[in-house]
Amino acid sequence: MEATEIRRLIALENHHWWYRERRAILRRELRGLGRPGRALDIGAAGGGNTRVLTEAGWDATATDSSETAVELARQRGVKAVWADARALPFERDSMDLVTAFDVLEHIREDHLVTEEIARVLAPGGHALIAVPCDMALWSAHDHAVGHVRRYHRDSLTGVVEKAGLQVQRVWSWNVLLRPLVVRHRRRSRGSDLRKMPAVVNAGLSAIVAAERYLPVKSLKGVSLFLHARLGA
Repeated sequence: MEATEIRRLIALENHHWWYRERRAILRRELRGLGRPGRALDIGAAGGGNTRVLTEAGWDATATDSSETAVELARQRGVKAVWADARALPFERDSMDLVTAFDVLEHIREDHLVTEEIARVLAPGGHALIAVPCDMALWSAHDHAVGHVRRYHRDSLTGVVEKAGLQVQRVWSWNVLLRPLVVRHRRRSRGSDLRKMPAVVNAGLSAIVAAERYLPVKSLKGVSLFLHARLGA
């Protein structure tokens, strides 16, 4: 991700409906993982998700391939190091949890990233991964933020399982707003990362939050989430 996009993300993430709900998803998933341990947040940008991990009791480290992102994360009090996700500077079996939200779609050799996730995870460790889904949604936004692909369930589970990880669950997110996203992306001329009117932001927040309670996670959405474990 370009330095400009990273700065824009940091400016938006505390209030923007997209990022706020994804933080909520992460918090809910962490509650089901048991006792906190060491965590690695790959492609952390400004460290927003890393801070969620830390607040939940995890000894969390952020990594990013952008020096700008690492410096901005450190300025926000996040423990952060520069790293290529395809060759992580951490020992084998050293992490209890690895998160990679919106990372795999930026890297052509995505199998190298999932292999590295499996390598650094301790036996029984968890991986939480999020990616944009469905090439039918490909648009100028994807070009602007540096995507090389969008995923389907089979392609995501395939690259994760090939690395030796055991998929526990895959689910769709941003299902209710997909028709609106489809319409918007057809007219898109660049990144969707922008501030929006407070009333619009609140309305979208309410709609996407409703997915917490509705049986829509098996339907087509805009993103996919995946929880995997490394066998003991």
